[in-house]
Amino acid sequence: MGYRNLQQCVADLEKNGRLIRIDAEVDPYLEAGVIQRRVYEAQGPALLFTNVTGSRFPLLGNLFGTLERARWIFRDSLRTIEALVALKINPAEALKNPASLIRAVPGALHLLPRATASAPILANRTTIDQLPKVISWPDDGGPFVTLPQVYSESPSRPGIRSSNLGMYRVQLSGNSYRLNKEVGLHYQIHRGLGVHHSEALELGKPLKVNILVGGAPSMTVAAVMPLPEGMPELAFAGLLGGHRLPLACQAGELPIPAEADFCISGTLDLEKTLPEGPFGDHLGYYSLAHAFPVLKVEKVWHRDGAIWPFTTVGRPPQEDTTFGAFIHELTGELIPTVLPGVKGVHAVDAAGVHPLLLAIGSERYVPYAAEREPQELLTIANAILGQGQLSLAKYLFIAAHEDNPPDIHHIGEFLGFMLERVDWRRDLHFQTRTTIDTLDYSGEGLNMGSKVVIAAAGGKRRELQRELPSDLTLGDGFNSQRICLPGIMAVQGPACTDYTPGNDQAIMRLCESLGRNARIDGLPLVLVVDDSDFVGRTLNNMLWVTFTRSNPATDIYGVGAFQNCKHWGCTGPLVIDARIKPHHAPPLIGDPEVEKKVDALGAIGGPLHGII
Repeated sequence: MGYRNLQQCVADLEKNGRLIRIDAEVDPYLEAGVIQRRVYEAQGPALLFTNVTGSRFPLLGNLFGTLERARWIFRDSLRTIEALVALKINPAEALKNPASLIRAVPGALHLLPRATASAPILANRTTIDQLPKVISWPDDGGPFVTLPQVYSESPSRPGIRSSNLGMYRVQLSGNSYRLNKEVGLHYQIHRGLGVHHSEALELGKPLKVNILVGGAPSMTVAAVMPLPEGMPELAFAGLLGGHRLPLACQAGELPIPAEADFCISGTLDLEKTLPEGPFGDHLGYYSLAHAFPVLKVEKVWHRDGAIWPFTTVGRPPQEDTTFGAFIHELTGELIPTVLPGVKGVHAVDAAGVHPLLLAIGSERYVPYAAEREPQELLTIANAILGQGQLSLAKYLFIAAHEDNPPDIHHIGEFLGFMLERVDWRRDLHFQTRTTIDTLDYSGEGLNMGSKVVIAAAGGKRRELQRELPSDLTLGDGFNSQRICLPGIMAVQGPACTDYTPGNDQAIMRLCESLGRNARIDGLPLVLVVDDSDFVGRTLNNMLWVTFTRSNPATDIYGVGAFQNCKHWGCTGPLVIDARIKPHHAPPLIGDPEVEKKVDALGAIGGPLHGII
């Protein structure tokens, strides 16, 4: 049942034609990342690089590169998880009384980790400078661990039950880190490691941390799972892996999964931060250098035949897109049990995940009203924005289940449904100064930004225009208008060189010009962008530009804008300024020379011929 280590998984993938070896020398500086992204785009196989420049350890890329392969890797345990979901069992409660759960779902026994004296991970020691130095983008600040599993325990309640396993990126060297002595530990807000760090500071206790790489594939997935509080990721890793997770337990040390490939053990420095980054991140931009915690490295372990798995992130879709889709398959049906009234939530990958949520909820507060309007939907929206990582969203579009909206995964149709019904005078609800994703630079500072709930209920208010009005006038500086979707128009505006939050005079003049056009009710959403041809070319382009380059409280304008009792609305189209601003992080651009080098691998006779 399931793979107990990465070596078993690699051998099985290769045996079944789902992995290829690349024996030609591959440089972990940019080249490996470009290969992985290109093969992911082609929906190709997993990749084992056996000849890595500067390191004796092989690299494993694109392991979770397709949803079909992720399902295949965990084929032995998916039925157990499906059974648990069908029973709607609370995993945290199940751990308190596992005997009752095991009678219902025999595979649930695998939730319980076990101690072992046989631990391959403890076979060898090495140093940080001997590890593969994977650098994914030209301006990255140094090599990073891109598929880490960072393990910590509560200082006040040590033990597995109060543990956290999360995927927080790790900078191995560069900047001001002392080589082999310190590594950078970047965790974003609302993460379990942050809770443990806070406890350690309050108690004045050292916080030990293990950074794991490799091991059973279930460990990697467990590290990114949004599990309920009280459910240890190590327990879920056993459940998904189809076996009880063996742990090496040394006196005075954190437990180490016995089948891990690497383990960097250390103690978080409670008195020190150092600049970490830049790093090419999953929004499609660099996250810049900022002060983050430092781990004092004490030991670096590795097993015999250790393999270093890696991924690269960038503008979606990338390999982490598969993680999101796979997790939704595992847990999507549980959302209504966690958030009553919610029928579904979709974090839109093409928009960078956290910037845009689509949701469907119940609207039952006044069922006898002659005209339905959002009421319960607003209660549900607040619950969504108060739930785990969903709290990092900037834009939440929520429709009433009773109006039979389209599937939230049919993004264009769902947005059209919303725009047919929304009333901009009442249906915009802002949080003007709050937290957003650490990686999102559209707000007023690190972790600082705003949110808007756009709720719609009731019948259609308008027909959406599919063509531009022939007599449309926009005013000076605005041109090249395009229809992106029915009801959504992109307009190319002047470059934003002098940003005045919420008070851009050019955008306000555009709103005045739009207000003088008679036939624009069927265009309820106008996007001001730097390149309207690019934005109008694909749905994904529109989503990425609009929601990664705007902050609701400062970049939403409207035709006929008004404020009444601190409620903001507009009588005409909503206008979103989605231009690049001076404070935004730079977008990710690859190295053309490295791209050409990778092209050669896809030529006749090359190891990637027929794949890229």
